[in-house]
Amino acid sequence: MCGITGWASFSRDARTQAAVIEAMTATLTPRGPDAGGVWLGEHAAIGHRRLAVLDLAGGGQPMTDRPDRPTLVLSYSGEVYNHHQLRAELRGRGHVFRTRSDTEVVLRAYAEWGEDLADHLEGMFAFAVWDERAQRLLLVRDRLGVKPLFWAAVDGGVAFASEPKALFAHPEIRPRVDADGLREAYSLLFNTGPTVWSGVREVEPGGVLVLDRDGMRERRYWQLAAEIHEDDDQDMAVDRVRELVGAAARGQLEADVPLCSLLSGGIDSTVLTALLADELRLREGRDARIRSYAVDYSDQAEHFTGDVLRTGHDTPYAAEAGAFIGTDHSTVVLDPRALLDLEHRKAVVVARDSPIGVGDMDTSLYLLFGEIRKHSTVALSGEAADEVFGGYPWFHSPKALDAATFPWLLVTGDEAAMPLNPELGLRMGEFRRDTYAGALAAVPHRDDETAAEHRQREMQHLSLTRWLRQLLHRKDRLSMAQGLEVRVPYCDHRLVAYAFAAPWALKSFDGREKSLLRAAGAGLAPHSVLHRPKNHYPATHHPDYNRGLQDLARDALSAEQVRALADEARIKPCLDTPPDRLEWGHRLRLERVVDLALWLDHYRPELAL
Repeated sequence: MCGITGWASFSRDARTQAAVIEAMTATLTPRGPDAGGVWLGEHAAIGHRRLAVLDLAGGGQPMTDRPDRPTLVLSYSGEVYNHHQLRAELRGRGHVFRTRSDTEVVLRAYAEWGEDLADHLEGMFAFAVWDERAQRLLLVRDRLGVKPLFWAAVDGGVAFASEPKALFAHPEIRPRVDADGLREAYSLLFNTGPTVWSGVREVEPGGVLVLDRDGMRERRYWQLAAEIHEDDDQDMAVDRVRELVGAAARGQLEADVPLCSLLSGGIDSTVLTALLADELRLREGRDARIRSYAVDYSDQAEHFTGDVLRTGHDTPYAAEAGAFIGTDHSTVVLDPRALLDLEHRKAVVVARDSPIGVGDMDTSLYLLFGEIRKHSTVALSGEAADEVFGGYPWFHSPKALDAATFPWLLVTGDEAAMPLNPELGLRMGEFRRDTYAGALAAVPHRDDETAAEHRQREMQHLSLTRWLRQLLHRKDRLSMAQGLEVRVPYCDHRLVAYAFAAPWALKSFDGREKSLLRAAGAGLAPHSVLHRPKNHYPATHHPDYNRGLQDLARDALSAEQVRALADEARIKPCLDTPPDRLEWGHRLRLERVVDLALWLDHYRPELAL
C-alpha cells in the first residue's frame, strides 16, 4: 500500500519542476513511510511513497520498464492478489521480471494489454502509468473503489493523487469550496466523482481516465450488472458463497510483513477471521495463530446504552469469537480524554481532507490503527459484508423500502448532519431529490423481476455504490494515516457480482439479514455470534465524553467562519442538553461542528459561496 501523485501536461517542461513533485509526494509520507521517489520527464512528473508489504527489497517506485531511457513509468498503490498467475502468463508471453513485486506485474501487464490491463487485475488498487512512447497518462481505480484516486485539471493536462492534500501542493490547485462542494459534503449522499473541493474529482470505481494529445476521456471497465443468477438452489448458493469468501480470504493473506485481523465480534469479521486462521494453520502448521484486534472504551460495560445503531456491547462477543477460532486476541481500550484530544481529532480531519466524519468513531479507529501498527503492517477487515449480503435494517424495513429517498437518511438524516446556515441558500432538499432520481436511474434491472425484487435491487445498488463508498474512504484514510494497510475480502468483485445477482428471497431465506453468509459461516463462529443482530462500530457512551464534546463545540462556534456556515439556532439545543441525555444524532451534530472548525483552521479554504 502506498501513496501516488504526479501530473502530465503538454504545455510545459516538467523537468524544471522537481520541487513541485517532491512537495506533492512529501504530503503522502504517512501513506508510505518506508521509502519515496520521483521521476521527471518532459511532459510528466510522477511521485510515490511506499509502504513496503511485498518484495521489500525489489518493489521500489516509481517503477520503470528499464533503467535507462524508460518508455513506461508506474506509480502504484494497492495489492493485486492474482499477481502470481499473471506473472506466469506474462512470462509465457515473453516478459522478463526483475522483482517479485506485484508492482512489476502491473507494469508488464500494461506493456502487454495497454489500457485494457485492468480487466486482468484482481484486487484493490489505484495507479498511474505514463507511456513515454504514446505520450499518454493512464489513471486506473479498482472495481469497488477501495483505493482512492483524485484528479484535477492543470494547464495543458491533469494532476492526480491518492489524497487531495497532495494536489494542493501543486501551484495551480488551491483548496477552494463552493456551494456544490458543501452540498456534496453535507447531503450525506456519497456521490462518486465530485468532492467537497471545487475542481477536484475522483476517478470512478471501476474507472479509467486517459490523457493524451487528443484530450482527456473517461470510461468504466466494470460496474454492477443485473446478471442471471447461477444457483437457484439454496444449498448450492450457500456452498458457492463459502467458496467465494474463502477464496477471497486466502488470496489476501499474502504479505512479507506481520499481518492481523480486525475482530469486532460480529458475524462478518468472525467468519473472515476463522477462514484466515484455518488457512494460516494449513500454511504454517497447526500451532499457527493469527493476531486479532478489537476496540473498546474505558467504562463501556458500565455506561453502555443502546441507540439507533447499537444493540449491545461488542467486547464479550469478540473475546468469545477469538477463543473459539484460536486467535492471539487483544482489545485496545481507549479513554474518552484521548478521543477529545484536539491533536488526535485534527490528525483525523487532515487524514480525511474533509469536514465530514463520524466524530469519536473516527478518532477511535485512528487510535486503534495506531496501536495495531506497533505489531502489524497489514490488517484484514469485514467491511462490505452488510452491503453484499443485505445486513442493514433498511433492507428489511417496509418504511425504508417505501421511502422515496436514500435509506440511510431515515437513520441519520438531518438529526445527524450538522445543519448549515439557511442564508447560504443551498436548497439541500432539492439536491437530495434530484440526486436520488439520478441514483435510481443508474440501477440495472431485469425485465422478469417482480416489483419487490426490483426495489431490493435498488437498495443493494445504492448501498454498494454509495453507502459503502464512505466506509471505504474512512477505512483507507484513517489506516493509511497510521501506515497500516487494510484489506477487505468482502469487496472481491466476483463475490459482489454473485451476491448482487442472487434473488432477494435467497439472500433472506431464513427471514433474517445476511442469510447466505450466516449459513456459509456455520461451524466457523460461535452460535451467539452467528445469530447476533447487526451492531455498528462502537461509540463511547461515557457522560464525560459528551460534556467535553459540548465544550469543544462551544469553542468551535467562537470562530466567525464556523458561525457563517453553521445554523447556530439548531445547534444550541444540543449544547444545552444535559450530557447524560444527549442523543446520538445530536451528539454527531456537535462532532461535525468541531470537525468543521478544525478543517477550516488547517486548510484555510477559499469559500466561493
